[in-house]
Amino acid sequence: TAITITEQPASVSVPVGYSVTLRCRAQGRTSLQYQWFCQYQSDCRLIPGATNQDLPIIAEQTQLYTCRVNDLHRNAVFSDWVKVEVHQCVARGVPPRLWQGEPVIVVNPQEQRVELGQPLQLQCAAMGVPAPSYQWYRNGNLLEQQKRKKLWITHTKVSDSGTYLCCASNSHGEHWTNAVDVHIGEQSQPTSLCCMSPGKIALLVGNNRYQHHPNLMAPVRDVFELRHLLEHLGFQVVSLLD
Repeated sequence: TAITITEQPASVSVPVGYSVTLRCRAQGRTSLQYQWFCQYQSDCRLIPGATNQDLPIIAEQTQLYTCRVNDLHRNAVFSDWVKVEVHQCVARGVPPRLWQGEPVIVVNPQEQRVELGQPLQLQCAAMGVPAPSYQWYRNGNLLEQQKRKKLWITHTKVSDSGTYLCCASNSHGEHWTNAVDVHIGEQSQPTSLCCMSPGKIALLVGNNRYQHHPNLMAPVRDVFELRHLLEHLGFQVVSLLD
């Protein structure tokens, strides 16, 4: 082709008021011209004066952006559409100036109690530059198909019960949400320690987050494996994370 985009812009996820720059680079046989466009809801419009390779933005609302590159022979190509996701729930000035774009969790999933066969939805969100990717886990095991901010199961089964958490990651690192319990069907009835019959009670605590060490997955998996073992031995088990 006459024009080749060598660097695509990247989606970002930032707090309201945050300054970010989208980049587009291209090569061609003649000199190239750039023009940025934005789309909000169904309205797509040219951004006046946005004719440089870099587009500085002060993020005020979530929008989509693309860059058109054309040469002197009227050849033109468009970059990928990218999203500037703006989190209105985060105060201006947060995160601090030293933030390098690593994922920061801003929405944690909540505990759910769902009747058998009903839908389950868990939600998380993270800031990051570039925008983080997501991966959900249940009982420490990766859920291969659950790679979005929202985990959605249309018709729940008893086997969907367990403890869920999500990992948000980008090129700067990763961050984990809180772990939350999901109860399906008969397990939806809360159990209180004061109502347990007298006997053996085990408290398991798995620490996954360390101040001066990378996060680990092993404690999460160990807690669930030990819980099942102790339950077989007749213990009432309370398992906690972090």
